[in-house]
Amino acid sequence: MATARDLIRNKSVSQILSISPDASVLDAIRLMAEHNVGAVLVEALADQVKGILTERDVILKIDAQGRTAAGTKVHEIMTEKVLFVESRQSVEECMELMNSKGIRHLPVYENGDLLGLISIRDVLREVIAEQKNMISHLENYISGF
Repeated sequence: MATARDLIRNKSVSQILSISPDASVLDAIRLMAEHNVGAVLVEALADQVKGILTERDVILKIDAQGRTAAGTKVHEIMTEKVLFVESRQSVEECMELMNSKGIRHLPVYENGDLLGLISIRDVLREVIAEQKNMISHLENYISGF
């Protein structure tokens, strides 16, 4: 079974995107759009995660509350309690955590160091690949190859 470390290694973009808590939400939206991602980590200092800002945060806390993205700071709407996984945890464990907590992004740590951020898309891609591989092996077994 693949691990969170494997998901990080398989990502096409390995760069960890982060933004200052004092940046505007508009700057965060532009960063997410530029890199075609749904979340950025919020860091006060290098590798010190203070929160996460997701597309969902922007929709629920900007539009729904009548705020403007240019006039709102990231720290005002970010999710402060950031759940994470260790690099050795299985994809199944990551998927279960994401499902049970209703989240779509997880930072991955190894020995206290931030390795990257995985998304539900990364997890599903790996699960589908593993299932296709298993089906192929079963088909070969059944047909005698």
